[in-house]
Amino acid sequence: MAPIKPHPTEALAAKYLAQNGLALLEQNYHSRFGEIDLIMRDQHTLVFIEVRQRSSNRFGGALVSVDQRKQQKIILTAQHYLSTHPDDSPCRFDVVALDNDHHIQWVKDAFNAG
Repeated sequence: MAPIKPHPTEALAAKYLAQNGLALLEQNYHSRFGEIDLIMRDQHTLVFIEVRQRSSNRFGGALVSVDQRKQQKIILTAQHYLSTHPDDSPCRFDVVALDNDHHIQWVKDAFNAG
């Protein structure tokens, strides 16, 4: 089976983050709980990243779309990843939001598992 190509928005976000010093570990990681768009390393920190794009800010834009329910799915998926890829590094959850002009907004520590 051929690997799944990343969505162009995710590829753009991964490239931007790599240019800012992060190293890509996984793309489109799936578990029974959900999906994490990008898993990257920022020096000694493991970073789980949700990438969002919205064509309009009419309903609050891309950042607002990462609501409590979506955060919980990402957290559960991250816990699954850590159970299968043991790592004692600190972790954080980031969100990368893109608008129609591909302007990138990177929010570090957008939410936490606590």
